[in-house]
Amino acid sequence: MLTNTLFLITSPEKLKQIEGQTGYSKVYFFLCGLTLVSSVIFALGGAKLVTDLVSFVYPAYMSFKSIDSSETTDHIQWLTYWVVFSAASILETVFTFMTDYIPFYFVFKVFFFIWLYHPKFKGAQLVYSKAIKPFVMPHLNALQNKPVAAEKKIE
Repeated sequence: MLTNTLFLITSPEKLKQIEGQTGYSKVYFFLCGLTLVSSVIFALGGAKLVTDLVSFVYPAYMSFKSIDSSETTDHIQWLTYWVVFSAASILETVFTFMTDYIPFYFVFKVFFFIWLYHPKFKGAQLVYSKAIKPFVMPHLNALQNKPVAAEKKIE
């Protein structure tokens, strides 16, 4: 049933056929199918699964596309997104006890990740340049400039 519903909401021809048979707009059937699929996903894994899917599936797809792209802006956008995604995942894991007390945490998380990867906003570049880079780069530079200790000669 779930695969039939997925086919329904992704097939414009099927939606037009149902629209012709029932007389109702195909938009209603699309929204009903989308609601059903979302409800099943939510029932299986809850809000965390939904937010994880939103924050992973589309960016992964676009990252695969950017691998074959010759545009460096695509590479920069998606590499930056994954750095911010990783940092946010680590912070969320460390502060899991606090997320239970934030109302609508997962709704905010969905909107945050969409803001991060949306091509209009490119929030990942902003978060990286203002929050991650100033914190991490001094430590990376210190590691690269640190002289390697000379090995002791065994006599």
